[in-house]
Amino acid sequence: MRIALIPSSYPPALGGVEELTRYLALALCDAGDQVEVWTLLANDSSPESVEIRDGIVVRRLPMPLPATNWPAIHRTAVTGPRTLLSLRSAVAAFRPDLLHVQCFGPNGAYATALARLTGLPLVVTLQGETMMDDTDIFDSSRSLRASLRAGLRRAAAVTGCSAFTLADAEARFGLKPGRGQIIFNGVALDDVGDRANSGSAPSIRASHDLNRPYIFALGRVVEKKGFDLLLAAYAAMDERFRTADLVIAGAGDALDGLRQRATELGVDGRVHFVGRLDRHALADAMSGAALFVMPSRLESFGIVVLEAWRAGVPVVATNHGGPPEFVRDGQDGALVDPFDTGGFARTLEHLMGDPQLRHAMAAAGRARVGQFGWSRIADEYRAVYSSIIAPTVGDDLPRRGTARSAQGESVR
Repeated sequence: MRIALIPSSYPPALGGVEELTRYLALALCDAGDQVEVWTLLANDSSPESVEIRDGIVVRRLPMPLPATNWPAIHRTAVTGPRTLLSLRSAVAAFRPDLLHVQCFGPNGAYATALARLTGLPLVVTLQGETMMDDTDIFDSSRSLRASLRAGLRRAAAVTGCSAFTLADAEARFGLKPGRGQIIFNGVALDDVGDRANSGSAPSIRASHDLNRPYIFALGRVVEKKGFDLLLAAYAAMDERFRTADLVIAGAGDALDGLRQRATELGVDGRVHFVGRLDRHALADAMSGAALFVMPSRLESFGIVVLEAWRAGVPVVATNHGGPPEFVRDGQDGALVDPFDTGGFARTLEHLMGDPQLRHAMAAAGRARVGQFGWSRIADEYRAVYSSIIAPTVGDDLPRRGTARSAQGESVR
């Protein structure tokens, strides 16, 4: 098959959607499919560009959406048709079998219009963007809400990273109940491997003078991620069991407030804010943790849980949103209500006071993570693709666009 992936963002930008789309693209290529990535420019006034990344063609285009101010309206009126023309040219050159939107934003609006213009099947995958956006863009942007509803109506298939995510689309954006299919997110099982010991970056123990075991948390430092709730639970722990420091990795607008809150709670000497980590430093930090905690107020899925499982680290995760759909409470993780400070603290105390339980939980997660490898997740997407790509003439003939020239076959 020939797949045009249309994510909201793509590396070198950092983030969950960027990484999951990259690994999906690579897994599809490994399965024998051909893939191009068409994504939006962070600055929609920049000129479009084409590059080869991991052997895959990546097209970056401006994708402005209408807004209430005149400059935005003018930019959309001028740039939007030009972008659609470029996308139609990309379709003519690559001849994809379908368009696949990962995380609906302006990219989804343009993909919907492109599907309408070309007749190509559209797949929309929801990654919790309707709930997890830091600025709650779907609450404030009428055009984006309308675009999502149109995209869900147009889509030949809709998938979501959790039932929780699909339920929100049903309740607020017109997705017909039962029409969406759950495809969990994945993790690269051998992505970091032994890189933590590669010597490419100093260990966080050395760079932040960590002499005790530590509880680790990771993510955008914003309100939705609940690091303030973790701080409160950490401070509420009985000191007999608070034998580990707390390390929070990431950057964001809430960082200064967290530092102040740690001081107010009297735990600032035990809490370390280490900033954004590259992959090598992240692998080191994760593998060295006594416990990994994801305290989000709301989480559509939680790829970081898979990363902790991969590293062989026991997990505590929020019970708000998608994690209860794949974390088995008491077996391969512990689920907590992050708003229940006392209960959250008791869970941390229980785990930190029982090394054997932490070891058993970590082993269960390590055994489980193989179910979330990208080759398996890609197979689930490929089954969706196959179900919506109609044969050209008969079932015994190749599907449209699969037979290509040598030039076409040379892309990755």
